[in-house]
Amino acid sequence: MTTLSEDSSKSSPFRPVTAPSDAARTSAVDRQRELTKPAGSLGRLEKLGEWIASCQDTCPPRSLERVRVVVFAGDHGIAAHGVSAYPPGVTAQMVENIRAGGAAVNVLAAIAGATVRVVDIAVDAETDPTVSAFKVRRSSGSIDREDALSEDEVLAALAAGAAIADEEVDGGADLLIAGDMGIGNTTPATVLIATLTDTEPVAAVGRGTGIDDAGWIRKTAAIRDAMRRARPVAKNPTDLLRVAGGADIAALAGFLAQAAHRRTPVILDGLVVTAAALVAEDGAAGARDWWVAGHRSVEPAHSFALRHLRLEPLVELDMRLGEGSGALAALPLVRAGVDTLNSMATFADAGVSTGDTEAHSSIEDHSTIEDH
Repeated sequence: MTTLSEDSSKSSPFRPVTAPSDAARTSAVDRQRELTKPAGSLGRLEKLGEWIASCQDTCPPRSLERVRVVVFAGDHGIAAHGVSAYPPGVTAQMVENIRAGGAAVNVLAAIAGATVRVVDIAVDAETDPTVSAFKVRRSSGSIDREDALSEDEVLAALAAGAAIADEEVDGGADLLIAGDMGIGNTTPATVLIATLTDTEPVAAVGRGTGIDDAGWIRKTAAIRDAMRRARPVAKNPTDLLRVAGGADIAALAGFLAQAAHRRTPVILDGLVVTAAALVAEDGAAGARDWWVAGHRSVEPAHSFALRHLRLEPLVELDMRLGEGSGALAALPLVRAGVDTLNSMATFADAGVSTGDTEAHSSIEDHSTIEDH
């Protein structure tokens, strides 16, 4: 298990973040006008290319060569109280499934051109040493009645997430995707989001892995009780994670904040990852500029979190799996935004006139037909 070093507080990921490059973004916007297409005709794909250019501080941006998915796994004590359709033991089983390449995240990553790493932060079982080097504890506390973590544990989890981000960036990752795996983890995620967005539990609680009405009632009650415990520490991100989060969610927050410090873009996944992002932005102001939202989960709390972060999802496919699956579904769009910006011919290169009003009008008319 990872232990907290004496100077970890000095390198905490919770510190203000430097913004992506305005100059590179401006150059990317200017380049879009030179490409062989009507201005703005690729819509949000253009904005994605401009975003990556600003993150890389270069225009045209480089194609994405090493996209890494990191799935943070952890159990939660609240899962023992009937808030999930699956038993807690499934977390360890799914960690092994991901490690073996058999999960949805592995399939989607192969399609999208990414590689997958799973890390055990707080699984309530012994896992393979290749995934447990950063393990903080076995299962986080049941947040409706006790703190999720001790003070040392929450700091260790934040440090673990930051260290994992450093490892991936140092290994050459040019874009990161954060994923989650843990039975019961939508309960603390909903508590964090509802607390930070001042949302009533009944409006924020979803069905998670597919709970029935009785399970939904139990989950709502647990979230209500956990929110009561969380409110006094809502303005302190570290304390909020300690009281109402969990080791895996704290590690996710550290990972997302540190990725921003390392000037590496991230595609956010669903409810749990975005809950961690919400806390990370509170602790590391400006981190959100380094993220895009991959998708919108059917979990109600996810929409509250996205609105609070002012992030518009790239796709809406009624997904609620986690693992990084929604972000991977959006990854080809990010690649498309980058590669159209860096590989399309300019009007000058292609010998296409921009001064012939009739020809230019014809291009615009064709675009309008295609768009409709």
